[in-house]
Amino acid sequence: MASAPANRKTIELVNRNLAKRYRAEKRFRAYGIASIGFGLLCLVFLFSDIIGKGHSAFLQTYVKLNVNLSTQVLDISDINDPTQIAGADYQGALKQALRERFPAVKARRDKRAMYGIVSNGAGFEIRNLVEQTPNLLDTSLDVWVLADDDIDTYVKSRSSSEGAYKGRFSEKQIGWVESLIEDGAIEKRFNTTFFTAGDSREPEQAGIRGAMMGSLFTLLVTLALSFPIGVASAVYLEEYAKKNKFTDFIEVNINNLAAVPSIIFGLLGLAIFINFFEMPRSIPLVGGFVLTLMTLPTIIISSRAAIKAVPPSIREAAMGIGASKMQVILHHVLPLAMPGMLTGAIIGLAQALGETAPLLMIGMVAFIVDVPASIGDPSTVLPVQIFLWSDSPERAFVERTSAAIMVLLGFLIIMNTLAVWLRTRLERRW
Repeated sequence: MASAPANRKTIELVNRNLAKRYRAEKRFRAYGIASIGFGLLCLVFLFSDIIGKGHSAFLQTYVKLNVNLSTQVLDISDINDPTQIAGADYQGALKQALRERFPAVKARRDKRAMYGIVSNGAGFEIRNLVEQTPNLLDTSLDVWVLADDDIDTYVKSRSSSEGAYKGRFSEKQIGWVESLIEDGAIEKRFNTTFFTAGDSREPEQAGIRGAMMGSLFTLLVTLALSFPIGVASAVYLEEYAKKNKFTDFIEVNINNLAAVPSIIFGLLGLAIFINFFEMPRSIPLVGGFVLTLMTLPTIIISSRAAIKAVPPSIREAAMGIGASKMQVILHHVLPLAMPGMLTGAIIGLAQALGETAPLLMIGMVAFIVDVPASIGDPSTVLPVQIFLWSDSPERAFVERTSAAIMVLLGFLIIMNTLAVWLRTRLERRW
């Protein structure tokens, strides 16, 4: 009878301990959910801020003017001379169109302000139009031309809750713009210039094509070097190298290199490729060499893990039917490990695509207007282009910086999605 109270006390103690453990598990689960929620909230805030600032960069303001393309206004004496057509005074024709549009403007200072309604590069648009269609000479036609960045910012901000951004605008300039809006001579169109042009001092003429091509050429060089070298290194370390202190030393250093700050690789590239080999600065070839050094550890580690995941029975079965060691590796191990290797390579390239610090060290921070056509042409890359635009004082560059970030994030999401798809689609289940 004395044991019954003791049993009840034991059961009560166990129940209290169980309840305490259950509460601790619930708290731990709640901490995990709260951490995930906080992370997602930060991501939502980040993406909302970027998209909110950058979505307007995909639209550009255009102004409609009636331009007189007579040879007298353009100062062309021979319409069959392409040199004269290319060097004609198209900007002067635009200024005349503005004077005719606002005949009440007489003061010289007011005229200069009025001329600032259209972009400095609007004359090149008219020139390209005339070069494509020479029959337009000696005619007058309505032409939509790029508006200046201040006009673009003002028009885009008119419907915002904070009110129109006037910036350096005078009341007269605002009146001219409002008059054009009332007459339907101002409209917003999709900003093709953002994707087809290189960098520019003028925000309305700036684009990311040069940076995108620079990133493409740099990644092609990186892929062409890092993937075969990384796979060959992983095959040697896993299949041929003996396990001794030397190979242990190599493995430790490969793992350490994966954690080295990227700017160190930039300093290494500056010392070796530029100072020692005297290669040109700011070209995708040197950028690819530097990013190859940075991505090699990631590719080697992922490739070794993929090779280790191939069951030993595959090797034993191949050798059992008379295959040599090289045949076993080339015909059986590598094809089965390739999905994991490709996944590691894509993740390494995605990391390289977003790097800025090592490329700054080799001079890819230069102002490049022309779109590169090869790995030997001066260029920049998307992250560096974002860095350059973020330091520009013009307000219009703010939205273009955010838009370029959106494009870069889009490429990174695509590359990581491709890596996940390859892993799930091609990976073998043993």
